[in-house]
Amino acid sequence: MNDLDAKMVVQAARGWLGTPYVHQCSTRGQGTDCLGLLRGVWREIVGKEPVEIPAYTADWSECSNLERLWQAAREHLIEIPVEQLHPGCVVLFRMQRNFVAKHLAILATGPSGIPTIIHAYSGKGVVETPLTMSWKRRIVAQFQYPTGGN
Repeated sequence: MNDLDAKMVVQAARGWLGTPYVHQCSTRGQGTDCLGLLRGVWREIVGKEPVEIPAYTADWSECSNLERLWQAAREHLIEIPVEQLHPGCVVLFRMQRNFVAKHLAILATGPSGIPTIIHAYSGKGVVETPLTMSWKRRIVAQFQYPTGGN
């Protein structure tokens, strides 16, 4: 991903800051969850979403132990190695050991140069928070948006 593309992704994601957390939604300023944030950024930088997202529950993949979110990300985004994290990329987190990966965020860099993540977090909405070691150790995959444009 070149710097211009990364800046566009981060700028689009920051446009969602303050959006309340609403499960299954993807409307900037009104409500979103972590997947909805990525979908909204997709619409802004790539264009029309590639698939319609069916309804899902908060524990949607845990019962089956299937990595559905990871598989969907591989189908629609470009997977890149996690060894070197890049601003503007999408990261996938495993929130608990032996559970499926089920949280998404966009990497950014804060004003002081510290790596951050922009994500929709239950009870907080869309926020930009430091990429602490606690978050970093949960990362299982990193992706780029495909080249596109509206």
